[in-house]
Parts: sequence; C-alpha cells; structure tokens
Amino acid sequence: MKKILSVFVTGILCVQLLFAQVIPQGYLIGPTGMIGSQLWASKNLAVTTFKNGNAIPNYTSSTGWGSLTTPAMCSYNFDANNDAVYGKLYNWYAVTDSRGVCPAGWHVPSDAEFATLNTYLGGDGGALKEVGTTHWITPNTGATDKYKFTALPAGYMGTTTPSNLGNVTYFWTTTSYDATHAYTWSLSKDNAAFTESASNTKVGGFSVRCLHD
Repeated sequence: MKKILSVFVTGILCVQLLFAQVIPQGYLIGPTGMIGSQLWASKNLAVTTFKNGNAIPNYTSSTGWGSLTTPAMCSYNFDANNDAVYGKLYNWYAVTDSRGVCPAGWHVPSDAEFATLNTYLGGDGGALKEVGTTHWITPNTGATDKYKFTALPAGYMGTTTPSNLGNVTYFWTTTSYDATHAYTWSLSKDNAAFTESASNTKVGGFSVRCLHD
C-alpha cells in the first residue's frame, strides 16, 4: 500500500513538473478577468521561448536589429532587469511565428480583437492604464485601470534605438498592413485614447498582451 501511494505521489509530482515546463518561463497566467466577452492576460508577455521550447533569438544590442525579417526579441534598453516589470519587446515576426509565443490556450490578438476591446471601452484607453506615476510619467491623463488590465509604459525598440519608456506603450497585433508594416494599439501618458495604427514597421520591438482562446 505504501509503495502504491509512493508511486501515486511521485506521479503527481512528475505531472506537476511537466506542467511547469510546458508553461513558458516568466509568464503570469493569472487573468485580469473578463472585459466584455474577452479574457486578457494580466501582464505583458516575457517569454524567451516559443511554445515548442525553441529559443526566440534575443538581441543584446541594436546591431542587426533593424534589418531583420525573422523572429527576435529584446529587453528595453537591452537591460533584462526591465523584463520583470515591462515584459519583453518582440518584433512582428516573432509574434506571428507558427510556433506561437503565448502559452497554450492563449494567442496574440488580431487587430479586430483589439477593436472589439476598444468598442467595449467606448474608446476609453485610460480604463486600461495603471493609475499614478510609479511607472507612467506625469500627467498619465485619464488613467483609472477600471478593468485591472494595468497597462504599463513599456516604450518600444525602434530600428536602431529603444525609446519612450514611461511615455507610451504599444501592443502588437497579428494583422499585417503591408509587406513591412502591421497594426498596433497604443496608450500614452498624455491622453486617454486607445489608438490603432498601421504605421509601425514589423521590425519594431513592441509589447505583447495575450488573449484567451
């Protein structure tokens, strides 16, 4: 009986360990709760591998970044200490790779799915922003964090340099605009708008907020 119990407990532990390995490192599964009909992750993605375990190429300088047409990620200002707060910055080729960056059961939203969120908010991007100026630079206009989405001003990685930490955040969509541009949605310290744009290049490094399937 003791032997059977030991095997049973060991089996549970093995399943738990396997599950822990399947969930990408650094991703907080705890959701914010429903915003309308959608269930959003509670923080920005910070994984370093695709769902199948393959490493996402990590850049520690801007060398070569601006000419990429393949998956890549970096930390803001190439400082990994920023990852725990703001998450990683990924290029569009990483977020649309067939291997997937979000955990099983989650996905990177399309432009239409962000539009659905914006419609539910009535265009009030302030309802998504963290309140105060701990991370956002003043004035952080209109921030209420009504739905506990707690968007942070992660800035972005341009073609050559990181920029605007504390001022803005951009979220990738999977929706392409043309050969070199894709749709993003952004929030700013200066207003309460939730802004769609097709002007950002696919090589740019922006945040990812996963949406439940």
